[in-house]
Amino acid sequence: MNKRAYAAELFPGRVKMDIPSLLGSTPVGPFLRTAPEQEKFLPERVREHNKALVLRTLYHGGQQSRADLARATSLARVTVGELVVELITSGIVRELGPREAGRPGKPATLLDIDARSFVIVVVDLSQPGLFRGALVDLAGEIVGRADFAAPDLRGAMAVDAVISLVDDLVSRAEAPVLGVGIGSPGIVGDGGVRKATNLGWIDVDLAGIVARRFGVATVLANDADAAVLAERRWGGASDNVILIRVGLGVGAGVIIDGRLVRGGRFTAGEIGHVVVGTDGGALCTCGKTGCLETWLSASSVRRQLADEAGADAVRTAAGVRLGIALAPVVGILDVSEIVLSGPEDVLTEEVARIVGETISDRAITAEYHHLDVRLTELGDDGVLRGAAAQVLEARLGIV
Repeated sequence: MNKRAYAAELFPGRVKMDIPSLLGSTPVGPFLRTAPEQEKFLPERVREHNKALVLRTLYHGGQQSRADLARATSLARVTVGELVVELITSGIVRELGPREAGRPGKPATLLDIDARSFVIVVVDLSQPGLFRGALVDLAGEIVGRADFAAPDLRGAMAVDAVISLVDDLVSRAEAPVLGVGIGSPGIVGDGGVRKATNLGWIDVDLAGIVARRFGVATVLANDADAAVLAERRWGGASDNVILIRVGLGVGAGVIIDGRLVRGGRFTAGEIGHVVVGTDGGALCTCGKTGCLETWLSASSVRRQLADEAGADAVRTAAGVRLGIALAPVVGILDVSEIVLSGPEDVLTEEVARIVGETISDRAITAEYHHLDVRLTELGDDGVLRGAAAQVLEARLGIV
């Protein structure tokens, strides 16, 4: 039975919209975050865990045989064989053919993830006046795009715009949709946007709204958290990194010892409304004066560049203020890398250099190790690809 027939049997009328859970009826992402030696499984969860383990091993290790997977996962060959049959039936794994003969006996059949078997719908809400969307394959590559112009959209109108963009992307999907991933500015937790000042959202159940509308699993993340996950997986970032996301506002995604830090109230990395300096500044949308966003958000920098002749002075001020905000954070967390992500006309190599110099002047960390401050190599697609990474974790256990 092919993947479409398999999906149609369980979800009649929604073949392109959803697929059966490949790992069972419960989300596996949080289940897999505990270190293996600390995991305690209920019997009904063991099979889902083993299937995720096989998928993860194949995803990160590339082409392997059933025997290779059994050795790498320490699972019995019979168990691996049964799980592989299920994964091939669902369409996510494919057989490539026999390995080139290099030893006596029948050559083993190689397996691999079929990156184009399913597609992930992703949306980035962090850009001023624009909601960006894309279709991403299982390897994290963007295979289609769609945008929605959203100048000054707030409240319910902004939610409607998200629905329209997702609808457009789903209609373009040429493979079953694995899930929807959304990166939103603001405080995000438990599937909802608790507060996004620039979008006029308070306690908006965005993931639930999208999931009910389209019948697909939906994952919602803070935009900076999504971007730092993409940087860690596809951008070569270290296990101890802070990513600064500049767009509609300013936020930070933090990974320490390889784990994303969200905070007990999901506010880790919310530095946009931290007042930087005691010399005043512009009035912020939050009501305070001199917040980092008034110096560094995309709209603030562009407005200053339009009003002033000295572009260098504008970018220098933005870099210094960001460095002031980050210096104590770097000192506390002992990170080795800071990545800047945002529009190219706002974040430049010169801004990155100034940020690094300001931190070095203010943080003791400069005496002990080199701090790398750089621009992202993922361009402006970090949030989109990071949202896809969260769907891969939530739906397939691939971390």
